Amino acid sequence: MDIRKLGSGDVNALLEAGYLFDESPSVEHANTFLGSAGNHCLIAYVDGMPAGFVTGIEISHPDKSTEMLLYELGVDPRWRRTGIGK
Repeated sequence: MDIRKLGSGDVNALLEAGYLFDESPSVEHANTFLGSAGNHCLIAYVDGMPAGFVTGIEISHPDKSTEMLLYELGVDPRWRRTGIGK
């Protein structure tokens, strides 16, 4: 398994992993998400194919430091219960 953190230039990688999401991401939404500094997306690959993803959002609060919130996690059904989501 290989895990890759996507950046603003990785819209195509996010779109190629679109079947892992509830709905297929649009180019516009992918660009917006990946272009925002506080948003994070990591994709797990098995044999070069997307097998799972996790998204997170950084948030700051007046009485706390900046924290990371897990927003969504998805794993291809073929790879569930194999440790991809850990």
